Amino acid sequence: MQNLSAVLSSGSRLTIEDRPAPEPGHREVLVRIGAVGICGSDVHYYEHGRIGDHVVKEPMVVGHEAAGTIVALGRDVEGRAVGERVALEPGVPCRNCVQCLSGRYNLCPDVVFFATPPVDGAIAQLVTIDAAFAHPVPDGLSHEQAAMAEPVSVGVWAARRAGITAGDRVLVTGAGPIGLWAAQVARAFGAVDVTVTDLSDFRLLVARDLGLDARRVDEPMTSEYDVLLECSGVQPAVTSGMAALARGGRMVLIGMGTDRVSIDLPLLQNREITITGTYRYANTYPLALSLLASGVVRVEEIITHRFGIEETEAALTLARRDPQSLKAIVCPQVAGAVVADITPDAS
Repeated sequence: MQNLSAVLSSGSRLTIEDRPAPEPGHREVLVRIGAVGICGSDVHYYEHGRIGDHVVKEPMVVGHEAAGTIVALGRDVEGRAVGERVALEPGVPCRNCVQCLSGRYNLCPDVVFFATPPVDGAIAQLVTIDAAFAHPVPDGLSHEQAAMAEPVSVGVWAARRAGITAGDRVLVTGAGPIGLWAAQVARAFGAVDVTVTDLSDFRLLVARDLGLDARRVDEPMTSEYDVLLECSGVQPAVTSGMAALARGGRMVLIGMGTDRVSIDLPLLQNREITITGTYRYANTYPLALSLLASGVVRVEEIITHRFGIEETEAALTLARRDPQSLKAIVCPQVAGAVVADITPDAS
């Protein structure tokens, strides 16, 4: 069985290889992948060969935002069926450590996460995964929409970490895909005033198309906010965003543009601002898929480009070439041509 896969080697070398089709193991399912989103981490591995201590030493399949159709069941898989469409939660934890048993499986030290060296990712025609992390896709969602449950989960987790609730005023700094989805999730959680800032007029236009208040990050802030979702990872946004927080405000650092940022300590103390980070997500996929299926969180405006599997390298380098790009999708079942949206019943 053919299994074309996008394989990254050290030295930023990406090749398309026909690898052996994997066999689903105990409590695993085999999934024919319909769509995979390109994430900033995929680009970072391609350009730099590492993220922190995770280094690409051996060839690795890239991609972790994926959805597809179950085509085979492993031993002892119950309640699942061949032909079922699923969104793949890319991190499978050990389920036995202190963090897992406390419900924080995103912090599991032994998690096996797609496209994190040395674990292969999902830009392949066939992938196996623990059946518990292959989430049923609601009717009406395409594979590419369902694949976005991964970045939408980042927004859901950030909203939970911030404790966003009805009536909150939320500022989102950074109008990339994560920021635009985090802003929509904040609105779904009950925020009454959601403002998104960026320097890109194109991205701000997309934010407005999504019904969000949008303004340039270099404009003076005229409002106070209860929550800051910082999605850019750059110092000016951290500084201006924190200054816009009301007393008792909550600040969640999501973006990873740089390893270190400075914090205004007197501001932090005088306003008793709470700061937290986020690391992936836990128990978010069912809600993320529900938000997508209901239309409360939209992806159509954010998915700007689509590629066949043989064009994976073009997808990884898209941001360099096109400033009016946001989210790129790779369709592993399609070869060279750029493709349209995948229909909900595609396999």
